[in-house]
Amino acid sequence: MRAPTAEHTERARDCAADAVAAFEDYNADFRAITRRAPQRFAERDWQGSQRDAVERIELYGRHVDRTVASLKLRLGPDALDRGLWHEIKRQFESLIEAMPDAEFRKTFFNSLTRTFFGTVGVSPEIEFVALDLDPLARVAEYDFMASYSNRGSLPLLFEEVLAAFHCKSPWRDFERSVRYVAEEVARHIGTLGERRPVTHVEMIRPAFYQMTRAYLVGRLVGRDWQAPLAIALKNTPSGVLVDAVMTQDADISILFSYSRSYFHVDLERVGKVVLFLKQLMPRKPVSELFTVLGRAKQGKTERYRELFRHLQTSNDRFVRAPGERGLVMVVFTLPSFDVVFKLIRDRFPAQKNIVRADVLRKYEFVFKHDRAGRLVDAQEFKRLRFPRRLFEQSLLEELLSEAALSVHEDGDDLIIDHCYTERRMTPLNLYLREASDEDAALAVLEYGQAIRDLAYTNIFAGDLLLKNFGVTRHRRVIFYDYDELCLITDCHFRELPAAQSDEDEMRGETWYYVADNDVFPETFLSFLGFSDAQREVFLKAHGELLTAEWWRGVQERIRTNEVLEVLPYGAHRVRVASSA
Repeated sequence: MRAPTAEHTERARDCAADAVAAFEDYNADFRAITRRAPQRFAERDWQGSQRDAVERIELYGRHVDRTVASLKLRLGPDALDRGLWHEIKRQFESLIEAMPDAEFRKTFFNSLTRTFFGTVGVSPEIEFVALDLDPLARVAEYDFMASYSNRGSLPLLFEEVLAAFHCKSPWRDFERSVRYVAEEVARHIGTLGERRPVTHVEMIRPAFYQMTRAYLVGRLVGRDWQAPLAIALKNTPSGVLVDAVMTQDADISILFSYSRSYFHVDLERVGKVVLFLKQLMPRKPVSELFTVLGRAKQGKTERYRELFRHLQTSNDRFVRAPGERGLVMVVFTLPSFDVVFKLIRDRFPAQKNIVRADVLRKYEFVFKHDRAGRLVDAQEFKRLRFPRRLFEQSLLEELLSEAALSVHEDGDDLIIDHCYTERRMTPLNLYLREASDEDAALAVLEYGQAIRDLAYTNIFAGDLLLKNFGVTRHRRVIFYDYDELCLITDCHFRELPAAQSDEDEMRGETWYYVADNDVFPETFLSFLGFSDAQREVFLKAHGELLTAEWWRGVQERIRTNEVLEVLPYGAHRVRVASSA
């Protein structure tokens, strides 16, 4: 590549400056929406919180499209000059070198060039290589933390912690909340058998907002020991109170789960906070931590980096994912990497009354909707390049014959033009075959609760077969098959009509009219394949899910704008959030 002229360099510098400014505009808009969260919480404006969540998710694509259009006008016929873009990249890197979270800016730049060039795989000359990006590399001191010393009294310690939370709403009973936190922390220390006292508490200064709750996040620290700490705050019509105290590793991990909506927390240096959270949750992938903080594009970059770094050290080959063959998706995985890849099949069987565009819309809908801890977060990838040798032969043949709209060959490589990635889970039907009676019963309870939780957020899974639900490492049941998913409020829940004659009962086909949106809850259980014991557990705990009356009741509550909370803590607690 020949050396750029002075004119070439100046033009590239101007374009790079435009790209930097475009990211700053995006980031400013992102943070402006995020900063609404404390006000939404103070005013108990839960519908406003939901609107903010969607608006913030849509920001990135809007800013990328606007910047691409602007640069196309500026560059004119040179818009696809790779030599010019190589110089733009070099100038861009120089401009952002000292900026916070510089890797976010590099990811934004990559979004621009991949949109311009439709890049397949990676083009290092015009984009930043994900394997070289490390948003945690330059993280140093935790200047976003506040430290509170224990001066001999846990209540006095947590009085100081809670007093640091500023809200326009008053506390409902501040002393009671302080006492509750102190008692829960003392109880946890006792269960650990830890005799050494808490010396201090370290808390992230900004609060984390998620739908109807605010969370104070940090850790308890003693001599040579520490434990995570998250304090859930609820704003009631009569004031703010502590609703829960989480000190278990599993509880914190569920709070920051890939199946929940993104947090709204205003952070100056996101990478620093991610590094701290990674210490609290060492098993949680960095990609998921960026994503749950609302930086979904950076989370996607991190997942790409995690995958390809893993491939450098693994001898595994891609194979079909465990579970039944999907009618809509080809699903495969790398056995040593905790992610599945899902590609849309070219053709669907007759019983699937949908087309490819419907599937794409369903995944986009889930991306923007409150996932309530029951829908897995899927990341969309385009134009990935893998060596063909990494694919088991029968999987390769299936991809090329049944997903040719999403896959093609390029020499010794396989190009995946479009796919989704999700965290791998054990399909519920497989889990129940191998689980002990006790674990199976718990999974059946979780399955019923998953259906309830989705309903409370206006989601009907559509296909309730066990194979469409997965079990996480925390033994939570999550739904991951979205092709028949729809809104509760779009469904017509009906009782089965009574047969009018013996002839009606003997017919092999349905003798009554069924519209496309008709749902008959009485029939759910007959398709699930529960054992007798599992069936009894389900009926005892969740029998009302088999009645049209229950579903119509949920519909009515949603239509009257009740916000039915599905909380990430407590024993399946679902509450109505008052906006009064």
